[in-house]
Amino acid sequence: MNITLRQLRAFVAAAETGSFTLAAERLFVTQSALSSLIKELEQSLGLRLFDRSTRRLRLSETGREVYPQVEKILLDLDAVMSEVGNLKALQRGSVRVAVPQLLACTLLPEVMAGFHQRHPNIHLRLVDCAVESVMARVFSGEVDIGIGPERQANSDIDADQLFRMPFMAVMPPAHPLARRRRLQWGDLSGQPLVTLQGQFTELLMSDVGEAARGLHKEAFTQVTFMTTALALVRAGLGVTLCMPYARTLVEQYGLVMRPIGDPVVERAFWIFTRRGRSLSPAAQEFLEHLRQELEGQQPAG
Repeated sequence: MNITLRQLRAFVAAAETGSFTLAAERLFVTQSALSSLIKELEQSLGLRLFDRSTRRLRLSETGREVYPQVEKILLDLDAVMSEVGNLKALQRGSVRVAVPQLLACTLLPEVMAGFHQRHPNIHLRLVDCAVESVMARVFSGEVDIGIGPERQANSDIDADQLFRMPFMAVMPPAHPLARRRRLQWGDLSGQPLVTLQGQFTELLMSDVGEAARGLHKEAFTQVTFMTTALALVRAGLGVTLCMPYARTLVEQYGLVMRPIGDPVVERAFWIFTRRGRSLSPAAQEFLEHLRQELEGQQPAG
């Protein structure tokens, strides 16, 4: 049995108008074409759907039984196609994004606000979490997109670089190191350091290499969120390291940032998506908007 959508639409149009001529006009086809569609449908079903006379076209007993079900199929299909059209036109949809807490309270709000202005009917859901759980949120399907620093490769996750930035040292303005315009890694030797838990410290020590020989990992205070690190630094409990995009937040804590080099250690930030799963039109549009916001410039700060 090979029933086509055109045949079903021809059947409903003929049933509603009671005329092949009027049904053909409604569907913008010739009367002979419509008649052929009805005949093909009846042959496929092995049933007569209409009682034909020279004066009027009427549904057969079987046709009256079938009509409500066919009408519902077409209405449901039209509703689906309308919804698809809304999604493609970004009139509906949602985007779920997981980002580390620091990105969530510095870079992302302005990006999200700009996207909302352009697409007010798209619902944006921001999941702020620990750096180490960003990829896990993508893998579990809790979010569509994850944004965060580079982490160990995962065969189930696609990673696409978004931007790169150098580490900055953060300290109170009265700190002795704050008098210098630029610091060396050796300047942090003997300083209590507040860093993030997980791969943050391991990757940092590896990237700094020989210049890190004076930094003793066991003397680090490790916390989950950068806001905690900034609060500890403000209290005089050490120095921390973070990205330039956090400058506005750093200044809110009354702290200052200084570039640190030899070597300059950069951290790449990536877009994480689940491999083998297509993004919705809304999620694709959000990524395009995000890249446009960052194109040709470093993130704010």
